[in-house]
Amino acid sequence: MKEKWKIFSKGLYDENPIFMLCLSLCPALAVTSSVINGLTMGLCVTFVITSNNVVVSLTRKFVNPKVRVPVYITFIATIVTVVELALQAISPELYSALGIYLDLVVVFAIILARAEVFASKNKVFPSFLDGFGMGCGFTLAMLSISVIRELLGSGSILGFKILGSWYNAPLIMILPAGAFILIGYMIGAIKLHNAHKEAKKIEGSEA
Repeated sequence: MKEKWKIFSKGLYDENPIFMLCLSLCPALAVTSSVINGLTMGLCVTFVITSNNVVVSLTRKFVNPKVRVPVYITFIATIVTVVELALQAISPELYSALGIYLDLVVVFAIILARAEVFASKNKVFPSFLDGFGMGCGFTLAMLSISVIRELLGSGSILGFKILGSWYNAPLIMILPAGAFILIGYMIGAIKLHNAHKEAKKIEGSEA
């Protein structure tokens, strides 16, 4: 059980796709101006990466290593198409809001990386945990970024006004440039936290 938790949890923090690995930053810059968009993109990517890991693990013994990358991309493209059709049917507004960035999920580095590094070498359940953990980590990162951006950029959360009419929202927070600056500060804060924790651990071992 401890090993399974380790496989799942590494994507939440230690190998978080956005904050630690700095992968798939495109949607983090483009669609996190509102919480609903960021959360929807996160859930879509979670479904795609988890499903793809399972499919890759199931077929790992039948795929020729020489053509594995095109095969993996075909798997991803198929799953993304299913997600797009489902989202278009359920919520056309969200589908339009995510736009081309939903199509770009096909070439997200984190999805192909997990297929190549983990799913192609492991059984189905560990591959499921790995994909689901990475997807949850991606979703948490997207959600935290979008909450801050929507609050500072619009004074609201999920469309509900939080800050009153007195609040003069800075335009940059709803622009990709604002997301880029915010992500930089968030990554910097995480790095400082990790460095401080490591320093305390060293001091404790020397005491």
